[in-house]
Amino acid sequence: MSPRRPAPMPARGRTGPRRVARGVSLVELIIVIVLVGLMSLLAASAMGGGFKGMQLRGAAREVASQLRYTRTRAIATGQTQRFSIDPRSRAWEAADGRRGEVPAALAIEFTGARQAQARDDVGAILFFSDGASTGGRVRLTRDGAAWDVDVRWLTGEVRTARAGAP
Repeated sequence: MSPRRPAPMPARGRTGPRRVARGVSLVELIIVIVLVGLMSLLAASAMGGGFKGMQLRGAAREVASQLRYTRTRAIATGQTQRFSIDPRSRAWEAADGRRGEVPAALAIEFTGARQAQARDDVGAILFFSDGASTGGRVRLTRDGAAWDVDVRWLTGEVRTARAGAP
């Protein structure tokens, strides 16, 4: 008997189908992430009224935040606190000397108790130690869109809503 030879190995390379395992490169991954991010940003801005709408909502939230702060300070200190807003100069002042401005692109309207106003052209809302207030509304508008920041007189509760919405 002759010794057995092992069977020849199949030739590699050109004789059979070639399978190449290929991964995703870092550059391709970054491109996909950037594209998804851009599409998300465009979709969000289209649904929310764009960057102008975001500026309008942001300003309304800032005013509401400062009104809430002023109410909280009135309750905490036990002393009446004032929030005032000047539509002409676009400036507001809250408790503890906090100050700020509304962006120039936004129009401001104030409705409130005349007795709380130090001057006719400056609106003011007073918050009392029990949380109640003189009440009022700050309306911010831009290009036909508007947001209201409402302060309830009995409870001092501050709410923001798109103008015309319940």
